[in-house]
Amino acid sequence: MIDVRPATVFEDVRSVIGPKKPTSTVCFCLSYRIPSKLNNSLRGPERSEYVETLCKEKPAPGVLAYDGDTPVGWAAIAPRAATSFARNRKIPHVDDLPVWSLWCIRVRPGHRGQGISHALIAGAVDFARTNDAPVVEAYPLDSGDTKVDLTMAYAGLRKNFEQAGFTKSADTTSTLAGHPRILMRLDLR
Repeated sequence: MIDVRPATVFEDVRSVIGPKKPTSTVCFCLSYRIPSKLNNSLRGPERSEYVETLCKEKPAPGVLAYDGDTPVGWAAIAPRAATSFARNRKIPHVDDLPVWSLWCIRVRPGHRGQGISHALIAGAVDFARTNDAPVVEAYPLDSGDTKVDLTMAYAGLRKNFEQAGFTKSADTTSTLAGHPRILMRLDLR
């Protein structure tokens, strides 16, 4: 059984979304969370230290899916105002509600095809609800039946969000791996 919990244990976060090389300047799911200049300046250990600090903050930077004690998946979720989606010109704001953004879903290799992404979406929604979010937004790929490169599927797929009760709220001008992204929302009020 998959259990989804707030991402408060840094080593578990690192095992799912940390880069393979400790000196790397990518991943840890920071590109939408922090300003570009800061993201580009964090290198190697600084990047890890930054994320370790995030794991100690309230609310946590997202949720982790566990199979027993093994972390097998990650979902990034935070108030949109605290992310680059607050200023993103390609993804519209539908209204002025203090929505939360759910922008990254990652399932570790060897654990895919077991419904973990569905558990992560549900767990992220519960996490947002617990933190008084009125609405959760996501910006998944609208790829239809077309296969999506797994390295670019982090935004999620429309069908998975529809299964979780999200509805399309707007088109965007954002694309990822050649697929359009749409704005989907789930009202928690």
